[in-house]
Amino acid sequence: MSTMQVATGTVVNGKIVLEGVSLTEGAVVTVVTRGADESFVLTEAQENELLAAMAEIERGEYVTLEELLQSLPKRD
Repeated sequence: MSTMQVATGTVVNGKIVLEGVSLTEGAVVTVVTRGADESFVLTEAQENELLAAMAEIERGEYVTLEELLQSLPKRD
């Protein structure tokens, strides 16, 4: 079972440098950028919800994938 985490980083010399997170070599990551050329549109309510969720994550208020999977009903 894999563990998911959220990390913030900065592009330095074409590479993403993460802040306070160490990943193993070959780790598969998903990157969401601010100000990317390819954009999407959110309503004001959606943007507020996204910003609130990001703030929760930055405060450490989230459920890990393992915790989520354990909370799901077991299949018979």
